[in-house]
Amino acid sequence: MVPCFNEEAVLPSSAQTLDAILTQLMTEQQVTADSKILFVDDGSHDKTWDLIRQLQTTSDHFTGLQFSRNFGQEAALMAGLQTAAPYSDLTITIDADLQDNPFLIPNMVQQAADGFDVVYGVRNDRSSDTWFKRTTAERFYWLMNKLGVHLIPNHADFRLLSHRALSALLEYHENDPFLRGIVPQLGFASTKLYYKRRPRLAGQSKYSLKKMLKLALDGIFSFSIAPIRAVLWAGAAICVGAIAMFIWIVSQHLRGAVVTGWSSIMTSLWFLGGCQLIAISIIGEYVGRTFTQTKRRPRFIIQTDTYSHAFAAATTPAAQSLDHTLSD
Repeated sequence: MVPCFNEEAVLPSSAQTLDAILTQLMTEQQVTADSKILFVDDGSHDKTWDLIRQLQTTSDHFTGLQFSRNFGQEAALMAGLQTAAPYSDLTITIDADLQDNPFLIPNMVQQAADGFDVVYGVRNDRSSDTWFKRTTAERFYWLMNKLGVHLIPNHADFRLLSHRALSALLEYHENDPFLRGIVPQLGFASTKLYYKRRPRLAGQSKYSLKKMLKLALDGIFSFSIAPIRAVLWAGAAICVGAIAMFIWIVSQHLRGAVVTGWSSIMTSLWFLGGCQLIAISIIGEYVGRTFTQTKRRPRFIIQTDTYSHAFAAATTPAAQSLDHTLSD
């Protein structure tokens, strides 16, 4: 399953590569002949969906989902997984640019045959990243570990899920799912396959700094209440400091010393005001996410679904069977 957003520059070559890999797996009888490659168009503004429809005319391996608008990569992943679940023994997710090594897919399928329910594709180094991206990634994994959230370092969304792992994943009904944190929580047998990230062949990365920041915040606020506890301890520390200051001022007055300091008072007020705003913002983030979740609005809206239609046309109730699906 392959999430796509404005990927017309890389889609033709990526589709050709994935089709060759799927054909090889079919030839070696590692997957069934009705296995599919599912592209999820996340409200692209270019010709991505037109290319997906064109690919479907060249091979019945290709299918697609089209969103009514852009809902984000996590929503695209969940939509593809949810759509594939009734028909799939295995699902594999991979980004459309194929910077994650797609030639690792046969090894993933073999690991699944050996009994693993989850197979993670993990980068063996981040030397190709900029200093800023590499440093922020390291700090993010460090922070999440300190918050008690188990993540797979240097793993993004390149993974294999068995049918039962996928079924368990779909029990999570969060509006802002953080899959990199949810999947390790499933608890099924898992393994890692390491690879060197490939250069992007064409186009530009769709993960801007804003999107990376949102992903990081989703991870923090979806899995930990540590920020609220941090506010509690910060408030306690400030109170202790204020009490100590009060005791010092009283002692100075008892000695007959005049304590002046308009600037220190204003500095304290500004500092406390800033702390209060930060605290309110953190609590507000949790309240806002709870409010959004209680409204139970759909995480995505599918405008066109050729994947389910392909199986509905090709199978009968007596002959339906689970198949292997490559997806992202």
